[in-house]
This record gives sequence, structure tokens and C-alpha cells, in this order.
Amino acid sequence: MGSDNQPVGFLDTLKMETVRTIFTHTYPYPHQHSRHAIIAVFMGCLFFISSDNMHTLIQKLDSNIKWWSMYACLLGFFYFFSSPFIGKTFKPNYSNFSRWYIAWILVAALYHLPSFQSMGVDLRMNLSLFLSIYISSILFLMVFHVIFIGLWYVGLVARVAGRRPAILTILQNCAVISIACCVFYSHCGNRSIMKEKILERKFSSWITLWKKEERNSWLAKFLHMNEFKDQVCSSWFAPVGSAHDYPFLSKWVIYGELTCSGGNCAESSAEISPIYSLWATFIGLYIANYVVERSTGWALTHPVAQKEFERLKKKQMKPEFLDMVPWYSGTSADLFKTAFDLLVSVTVFVGRFDMRMMQAAMSRADDAAKKDLIYDQFSDHDEFWFDFMADTGDGGNSTYSVARLLAQPSIKIKSKGSDISLPRGSLLLIGGDLAYPNPSAFTYEKRLFRPFEYALQPPIWYKDEHVSVNKPELPSEVSSLKQYNGPQCFLIPGNHDWFDGLQTFMRYISHKSWLGGWFMPQKRSYFALQLPKGWWLFGLDQALHCDLDVYQFKFFAELIKNKVGQNDSVIIMTHEPAWLLDWYWNNVTGKNLSYLIRDHLKGRCKLRIAGDLHHYMRHSYVPSGKPAYVEHLLVNGCGGAFLHPTHVFSGFNHAYGTSYESKAAYPSFEDSSRIALGNILKFRKKNWQFDFIGGIIYFALAFSMFPQCNLDHVLLQDSFSGFLKSFFRTVWDSFVYMIGSSYVSLAGALVLLIIAVAFVPSKVSRKRRAMIGILHVSAHLSAALILMLLLELGIETCISHKLLATSGYHTLYEWYRSVESKHFPDPTGLRARIEQWTFGLYPACIKYLMSAFDVPEVMAVSRCSICKNGMDSLSRGVAIIYYASVFLYFWVFSTPVVSLIFGSYLYICINWLHIHFDEAFSSLRIANYKSFTRFHINQRGALEVFTLAVDKVPKEWKLDPKWEAESKMPPNLSHQRKFPSKWQAVSLQQDPVNTVRIVDQFVIERTKPEFFTGNGSSH
Repeated sequence: MGSDNQPVGFLDTLKMETVRTIFTHTYPYPHQHSRHAIIAVFMGCLFFISSDNMHTLIQKLDSNIKWWSMYACLLGFFYFFSSPFIGKTFKPNYSNFSRWYIAWILVAALYHLPSFQSMGVDLRMNLSLFLSIYISSILFLMVFHVIFIGLWYVGLVARVAGRRPAILTILQNCAVISIACCVFYSHCGNRSIMKEKILERKFSSWITLWKKEERNSWLAKFLHMNEFKDQVCSSWFAPVGSAHDYPFLSKWVIYGELTCSGGNCAESSAEISPIYSLWATFIGLYIANYVVERSTGWALTHPVAQKEFERLKKKQMKPEFLDMVPWYSGTSADLFKTAFDLLVSVTVFVGRFDMRMMQAAMSRADDAAKKDLIYDQFSDHDEFWFDFMADTGDGGNSTYSVARLLAQPSIKIKSKGSDISLPRGSLLLIGGDLAYPNPSAFTYEKRLFRPFEYALQPPIWYKDEHVSVNKPELPSEVSSLKQYNGPQCFLIPGNHDWFDGLQTFMRYISHKSWLGGWFMPQKRSYFALQLPKGWWLFGLDQALHCDLDVYQFKFFAELIKNKVGQNDSVIIMTHEPAWLLDWYWNNVTGKNLSYLIRDHLKGRCKLRIAGDLHHYMRHSYVPSGKPAYVEHLLVNGCGGAFLHPTHVFSGFNHAYGTSYESKAAYPSFEDSSRIALGNILKFRKKNWQFDFIGGIIYFALAFSMFPQCNLDHVLLQDSFSGFLKSFFRTVWDSFVYMIGSSYVSLAGALVLLIIAVAFVPSKVSRKRRAMIGILHVSAHLSAALILMLLLELGIETCISHKLLATSGYHTLYEWYRSVESKHFPDPTGLRARIEQWTFGLYPACIKYLMSAFDVPEVMAVSRCSICKNGMDSLSRGVAIIYYASVFLYFWVFSTPVVSLIFGSYLYICINWLHIHFDEAFSSLRIANYKSFTRFHINQRGALEVFTLAVDKVPKEWKLDPKWEAESKMPPNLSHQRKFPSKWQAVSLQQDPVNTVRIVDQFVIERTKPEFFTGNGSSH
């Protein structure tokens, strides 16, 4: 388990190639039997709860609408709370926790409501029986697993069988076993079927299923569900008949007759409850399945050492992609680290310590600076293809979809009615924000390098842990960069890469040589590339203050003066599109960069490309008498991160003293506005981790309002309109009470108001920010008070009808002890001896477990005590228990509502006020609408621009058989393969290679140079 010197079992020494082929599992890993068992139990419940029972339920249900309303509210809130987790599994296991949490408190609430006993289901007995069997099953299976691991340790079972079982799996299996026993008890009772009855059914019940002449009578029995249910109970659920059949087992283990006195033993009952045999059957099946699965079937198909098995497990048949970053998670450590890193970066690195200055200091000599920052290996090409993408490293599916397209030797696509082929770029440019949410070894390796390595593998001799100290580190057969014919990659950092002061970027980009199969020769965070036909590309590092530092400005200014010709054309790549963001925020940034473009390039900047905004937009200048310092402005941040809206920026039309018009937007303005509607419908489904924040906020708002003791005036209303008036009058009174007397809730409301006002973007005036914040908080406060009053009315109704607070905190346990002897007789006093042997822990555990399960009873008893004697009458511990029980239900009620209100707020802001463009779309975590831009410098020197997009990103991948076949051939560099990417979409119709399309296409012609004077005029 933890040591390298592990015992060698008999199975580990066998060579079992033949056995492996016989016993090979259909699936690579063991089946999830608990899931199948849950389905079987659920189907059994549906079978026993027949249509007759449901009809009885409806007939006997109280005709008063309050009970229907209570059922509707309970089931509705619980459904909306659990809806994000239906059919899904999240990591960490919040999904599994929520399922069991919902089952617990929902059953605890429903069993107190009327009409369930009319279905023939005594929930009190089932609950008490469930808890008793559940605890017993857990203890029994834990002992079994300890013994099994001990057998593995001494070498009696296969080594791989010694893997520790998942605790959650044990708990789930125990719950399934307990539910199955409760279902049987509810509908079959505690009957003991004798041996002669078993013989009788062999010749009556089972044979009638096959006699043709009796098929009609069997069908009639099937239609009469009650009769058929009795037949099932008497035939199928009686594996044990009498203690006479198993004298030693029954008398010793079950009734303890060997330890009783002679007189009492003679009066012991000979009957064995089917519950015992059913429980033993399920436990035996679990143990047998586990032993066979670990020691024979599964273990024989994997007769390898533990370390080797773990290595093979990782090499599975599906890619290990991370999900999109949950930006609204209240439990993500990464997000808290991101916020901390951002705070440190803004206060320490900006204006105090700048990695760019250190890079300049490391390259003092002119020749060294030229070698480290200027690259001309592409300048001699007759024509040249290169690609641009930005904002990658978020969701694995989206990042890999783009990387897979970039890795293809060529992309065949339709353009203007004809088929064209776009070869893979010899150069890949990535415009920042390489991994989200913060730069770290984990995010860079898992969110950036892994998808690119799947798309285009690095050389087989490359090691992940290798650190490049003398770049460029070329393959052995290549002597210079100009001779290397594989794809190369240059990257600039974005704001997220600067959160740690650029440390991770320098380690993984400046000191590594391969991003997948793309060779990385760059040494610094900014660079200049000399491209063919007089084209240049400047990759700028603007850090966190969106501008060039003086050393970087000096380098590019001298480069323009000494090397960029008057007839040359320049492409400037930055991370942030200052032209859009400055317009949106009504701000002016990048003054050094603007000066460089205006006074040094003087019209030679043909194109600016950037990311940061996760959409595609292109604006082209409107010809006029004024000079155009930049002809085209292109934003493409669709490299893998969540989608940003385009309709918010539809009003942009002016920058650098030049008028521009929108030429393309992806997604379109109409689609962007429509997508924003998902905040209302899908906010909680996409951001279920926001529950932690939302539930606590609402509970803080309503904390001082519990309990509401005087609600008779609401419940005694005769008309629905009167009920509503009284209800909302009580809500208003609660608000007034909070303002005047409730310090905790009032403080919570004020803190929330401050946060809400500060959350509104600064571009809005202070008056409007205050109005928006007040309206936002008012909606949340109203919802919290309404939910508080609904919960209190439900508790008050149950108390008034004697359904709650009837005898005390241990009502369920006391009732169970009163009927325990009747349903499960113990003539030999075994339970008393167990209590004595465990020093009273056995009944005490059951007692307090039942009390902890019965949350509504605890809440109601504490509430009655507070209303009768005041809050001061409760001890601190009892008060904590009361508020904890209230929180368990209030959390379920509040989390769907807080998500609905907050999502509606984001939708209104983004579509009506055009604010919160980042917050409103990061919440949706949209992986679709991904794109990159492919450039072509043709033989005439014109720049052809193609933007390729994929509307829908696949979620399921499988191994590409063509890649697998090609990988078995003699090894060569991956860019020389015809099929370089490892994974293809499960549905080929959804594969990015088959769904990619052109969303924008234009050409930048080489024009006669215009020389600008210092005052901006041309001649």
C-alpha cells in the first residue's frame, strides 16, 4: 500500500496470457455495481408502489390546498436544487454529496407530512430500520475490507487487489442494501415462510408461468398488482425458512442462545425474519463480487505490479481534459490564489519590479539584444503561411479543438463557392493568456501543454522536465533555424500570465523548446520577426499596465529606424485590444505604443492583432482625407477560453484619429445577444459551486428573522387574496424589524449593498451605480425574506396539525423502541447484551443518529421552546443546533433563487445596459465558437487573411485509428505525419476538421508608402 517492498502473492507469479484473453473485461475497469443496484432498487420501488397505491394517496390527501402547496414547494425547491447534478459527476464529489444530502433532508421532511401511510408505507419504521441496517452494514463491510487488505498483505491475494476501496463506494453500497431491505419490509412485512410453503410454491407458482392453459390466470394475477405483490413476497423474498434449517447460525449469531441460561433458551423463537436473510444475501453478494472482481476476473486481466498498473491506467483510451474554469466557484482554491496573485502583482510588480527591465538588463550588448529579440529565419521564403490565436488554456475540449486544426498539414475548405486548401502555418503566434485562471505549473502543463501535445506530439527524445539553457536547441540534424522546416511558435504574455510576475511564463516558454510539436526558439517575452516580402511582426509585452516600458520602447524604436524599410509593412501583436477597451471604458491607455505607431512607424502599421476579448471582430478604416496610422484592427481571442459577447462593442467606430467600420463579428451581434439569455436559464447549472456563496449570503440576510412565532393571522385567512396580503404584510414587517432591531441581518445587508455597488463597472456614473446596486440588493433581500417566511409557515402548519414537535428531540428513536420488540422479537436478550458489551454505545449511536436524521423535528422542538420561553432559554449548543437545522433547509430553498436573481441581473446588465461583459459571459463557460486566423504572404507580397471557426466544440473524443497506425511506423517528427493528432471526435460529423468554416476573409495589399510628417500630414 505505501511501501515499495510489497508482498508477492501467488497470482502475481503466474503467466496468464491465456487466462487474460478469457477473462478480459468488456470495460477497462471494474463495473460500478452500486449504480446498477440503485437502478434495481428504484425499479423495485416503482413495482411495489402500484397505481392502486397512488390512487389511494390522491383520494386520502387532505383537500385543503395548503398540503398540495407544501408538497409542490418542497418537491419544486428540491428538484431545482438537484437539477444541475442529475446525470452528471463533478469533481470534487459535490454532485454525489448533493444527491445524498437531498435524499436525506427530503425524506426527513416528507415523512412528517400526511397521507404517506395511506400508501401502505410506514416511513417511521422504514427510516428507523434504514438507519439501523445502514450503520450495521458500514461496520460489517469495513471489517471485511480490513481483513481482505490483511490477506493481501500476507500475499494470499493478487497485489492489485490490495488497492484501498473508496469510502464513498462503501457508503453508497450500504445505502443501497438498506433501501432494499426497507422496500421489502414495507410491502412484505416480517413474515417467516416455512419449508413446506417453499415446496408448495415450486409446484404452483413457478410452473404456472410456463403452463399454456394457465397463462390467462397468471395474467389476471399480474393485472391485480396487490395479489401479484403478495405472490412475489411469499415466493421470492424468503431465502430462509426456519431456525431449524440453520440451527447453529441462527441460535448463536442471531439470537445468542449459546450464551443464555437454560430456561430462556427453551422459549426462543424458531422463526428467522426474512430481513436478516435478505440483508445477509446482499452482503454476501457484495463480498463475493468484490473478491471475485479483485482476485480473479479483474486481477487476472491485470497481473502487473502496482506501479505498472497505475501507469497503464493513466494511458487510457480517452484524453484527460480539464473542464472550463468555474469563475463563480466559492470553493476553488485556484480562484482565491488568482485573486491573491493579482493583488500582489498590482501592488508589487507594477511600477516597482518589472521582469521586462530584468530582460533588458540581461541583454546589454547590442549583438546579444539582436540575437535574443530579432528573428529572421523566415525572411527568405517566396511565400509564407502563419497562424494566430490567443487566450488558450481554459477548457481542454476547446483548446484541443483549435490545436487540432492548427496541427493539420492542410485544411480543405470552401471559400466563395470553390474548394481551397490552406496549408499549416510555418509559424504559430499565441497572443497571451496561456492558461487560466492563474499561471502555475499545473495550469500550464494541464491546460496549455497537454492539448497541444495531443494535437502535435513533441519529438520522442524530448523530456518534459528538460530545461533549455542555450536556446535555440535544434534537432541534431539541423544546424540553424533557417534549415529547420518544422512549425515554430512565438508567444507573448497576457494579463493572466503576469499574475505571478511572469515567473511561470519564463520557466515554461523562455526555458523550454517545444510546445507539443511546435519548436519555440524565443528567449524573451517580446520579440520582432522579419517575414518575407518586407513584412515585419512585432510581438509586444504590455504587462499589467497595458503599455510598453521604456526599454522595450527603445528597442522597437531603434529597430524601426535601423532595419524596417520605408516600403515595409508591420503587424503589431499585443494581448489587449486597446482600441476596443479604451472606447468601452472611456479611457486612454498605451500612450507609449500609440506614440511608437504614430511617430515612428508613420503609416507602415497595416494591421494590429490582439486577443484578451474572447471573440472575433475586425474593423477596417474608412477612407478619408485623414491619414490612417493603422488600416485594420483584428481581435481573435477564441483560442480556447470562454466566449465573450460582440454586441456590447457594436458601437465602436473611431480610434487613433481614424474612423473605422465593423467588417466581421463572430458570433454575430444577434447571436451574442441571444446567448446572454443563458444567464437566466443556466447560471446555476453552469456555476453550481456558487451555492456555497449564495446560500451563506441569504442565510446571513435572514438569520435574525428566525423564528417567526406569530403566524396565525396568515394561516387563518379564508381567501387566497387575503392570504397573499397578509403574507406580504408579514414580509414587510420582517424588513422593518431587520432595519430597527436585527443587527446581524442588517450588517449582512449593508455589506452586500457595498459589494453590489462596487461590483457595478466604474464606467457607470456614481448615481447609476448606487441605483443599480440598491435594486440588485433589494431583489436578493426580498427573496431571502420570502423564503424565510415560507419555511416558517411550513413548520408552523406541521406543528399545528401535530405532525411535528409532539414529544421531543428523540421522537423517532422512542417510537422505534416502542415497536422494535413487536416487529423484531428478541426473546434471548441479545440487544441488551450488545448494549452491555459496547458500554451503551450501540443504542446511543442509533438514538443520536436518528435525531440527527430527523432535522424537521429538531427544528420544530427548538422553535417551540424559543417561542414559548424566549431565545435566552436555550443554551448556546441548542441554539447552534437550531440554526444549523434551519440552514440545512434554507440552503436548499435559497441557492436556486439566488442563482436565478443573479443570473437575471447579469442578463439585464449585458443586454440592456451593456455592462458586465466579462462577468455575464464568464458565468456561461461557453466552450463553443472557437476560431483562429491563418495568414498568407503570397508571391506578390500581399497579405491574405482567413479566419477559421468551429461553431460547436466536441465533448467526447476517441483514439484516431489513422494516427495509431501511423505511430507504429518508423519514428519521425510529428509535423511530417499525415495524421498528427491523437484524438478525433466520437462523432465524425462533429469533428473540428469536418465542421471548420471561414467566417472572415480579406486581403491587405502592399500599397505605395505614405510618409507622415510630425504633425500628421502626408505628402
